[in-house]
Amino acid sequence: MVPEHVAKLTALGAKIEVESGLGLSCGHSDLDYTSAGATVRTDRAAMLAAADVILQVRKPTLDEVNALREGAVFVALLDPFQSPDLMQALAQRGVSAISLEMVPRSTRAQKMDVLSSQASLAGYAAVIAAAGQTGKIFPMMMTPAGTIKPVKVFIIGAGVAGLQAIATA
Repeated sequence: MVPEHVAKLTALGAKIEVESGLGLSCGHSDLDYTSAGATVRTDRAAMLAAADVILQVRKPTLDEVNALREGAVFVALLDPFQSPDLMQALAQRGVSAISLEMVPRSTRAQKMDVLSSQASLAGYAAVIAAAGQTGKIFPMMMTPAGTIKPVKVFIIGAGVAGLQAIATA
């Protein structure tokens, strides 16, 4: 969740708490979150125990599940078919779980389609990483000294990641 979303939710009356350092990897400081209306906390266990709704990318550990209160809603990439023990623990704890990768890819649910968002970023990042490794020039460049031919790129797949890789290359 980015500060922009925090501001929208707090404007609707939601109380938002975020873990300190949440946005550092994507350029958002704790101050950005407090300015948007969130409370920044360092005690993760206390946050989990008190929260009505928990949003996170990765699935919880069993210790985190045990910290959740009964009736909480946990939204994340839960990998339910590969994590039956986790699903059982959430159910026994009385926690409602929403597995984001199971949200259908439809127009109506598009804003919750995290798989497409992550695949798009992965396709982009793959080409950028390849560009750094190849040592060749990606775009064709016409200079006064001559023309530099672009590198040829072979992309396997035409899903979300592949299409973004094609667009980036």
